[in-house]
Amino acid sequence: MEIVQSVLALGGLGLIFGALLGIAAKFFSVETDIRVEKIASLLPGANCGGCGFAGCAAMAEALAEGKAMPSGCAVLKDEERGAILEMMGLEGEQTVKRVAKVLCGGNLDVVNEKCNYDGILDCRAANRYAGGSKACLYGCLGYGTCVSACRFDALSMENGVAKVSADKCTACGSCVAVCPRNIISLVPADQRAHVLCRSKERGAVQKEACRTGCIGCKICEKVCPKQAISVKDNLAVINYELCSNCGLCAEKCPQKIIEIKGE
Repeated sequence: MEIVQSVLALGGLGLIFGALLGIAAKFFSVETDIRVEKIASLLPGANCGGCGFAGCAAMAEALAEGKAMPSGCAVLKDEERGAILEMMGLEGEQTVKRVAKVLCGGNLDVVNEKCNYDGILDCRAANRYAGGSKACLYGCLGYGTCVSACRFDALSMENGVAKVSADKCTACGSCVAVCPRNIISLVPADQRAHVLCRSKERGAVQKEACRTGCIGCKICEKVCPKQAISVKDNLAVINYELCSNCGLCAEKCPQKIIEIKGE
């Protein structure tokens, strides 16, 4: 009898605790938005962080809550973006496709060497240690840290300078984040004109470091019909919102440091 009573007592306690746990689970339960899972299935799942969130799951939650927009993910296709907007109850969102652009033309044929660098083959390490081997203190260091950071195989090294494959680039921003020289920018994909230099040195000093660097002559500024290019701190800078891609700046640049993509 004692054994039976013990079993019944334990069984009774189990039922009581089970009921209490069920009530607590219902009372403390947090309602989940069914859209989160659906939105997450449309995101690429790369967890690259280019959207500013910890990963695709975090962005899916932010999208469902209206705290982010699909344009934050550069990898989304138009149909995926449209589906997410529909789930968010929005009609549409105007986006400008962007790609990463390395704004440096200082390859090994034109830039001078100041020393033999025998350290860690990482741009951040080289930048801390005397600025690497190249004489230009503003250009690409050439050790490929951005190439390693890209999860989409969109960057490569060509003659000492990083190059971006626009077809593969998702504008996630990983390369921008790791470049210690800040020479990689996310630019409009349809933009053709780019100043491939970030040096702010005076012309004479710049020529000693790189034979094709910007010398701040302001010729480009004078010939631009849209006033889309100006020289600030000895460096030509293009306002992409005003630029019409006419190519006059590239044609007149004595250093040939302004690129017109597609020509």
